[in-house]
Amino acid sequence: MEFTPNTISLITQDAQKALLELLAVAALREKQILVVGCSTSEVAGQKIGTASSLEIAKALLAGIYPLILEYKLYLAVQCCEHLNRALVVEEEALARYDLEQVSVYPVEKAGGSLAYQTMLTLPNPVVVEKIQGHAGMDIGDTFIGMHLKPVVVPVRSSLLTIGRAHLTMARVRPKLIGGERARYQCE
Repeated sequence: MEFTPNTISLITQDAQKALLELLAVAALREKQILVVGCSTSEVAGQKIGTASSLEIAKALLAGIYPLILEYKLYLAVQCCEHLNRALVVEEEALARYDLEQVSVYPVEKAGGSLAYQTMLTLPNPVVVEKIQGHAGMDIGDTFIGMHLKPVVVPVRSSLLTIGRAHLTMARVRPKLIGGERARYQCE
């Protein structure tokens, strides 16, 4: 994929559009967690982990982060496999959700461009090993499911890709418990 100003602008627009669609379905409340996993290499049409791009990371965050602020959510950006899929979060989320901080600083080639750019963007970023998010965007098949609460429900988007990366999104719902006599709504 050629990185023209129009291409970069389209990546920002698509990230924003996809997130707005997810937010409309997920009905997140203030201070809930949105997990984002992304391979900027895949967005560029390359094999995951081979062509990390800060330019793409900045474009994606330009579409995502303003909505995070507007909806008063916590952003959790998944690092790459070299950092065991740790996540960059705001320090306030660490305290609110009693998360365990780990000692690492994501960089472009170990952590990924989006995680690194998130470290530069959040006011008080920290890295945690695991989290249980309330919704998620996976740009480039980075497999964020391990960082979402059970039960994960797919959210279909009008967009199938951002750049050249496959896009999947999900929300969570409470577990349905009980047997055949159980009711899930007040009658």
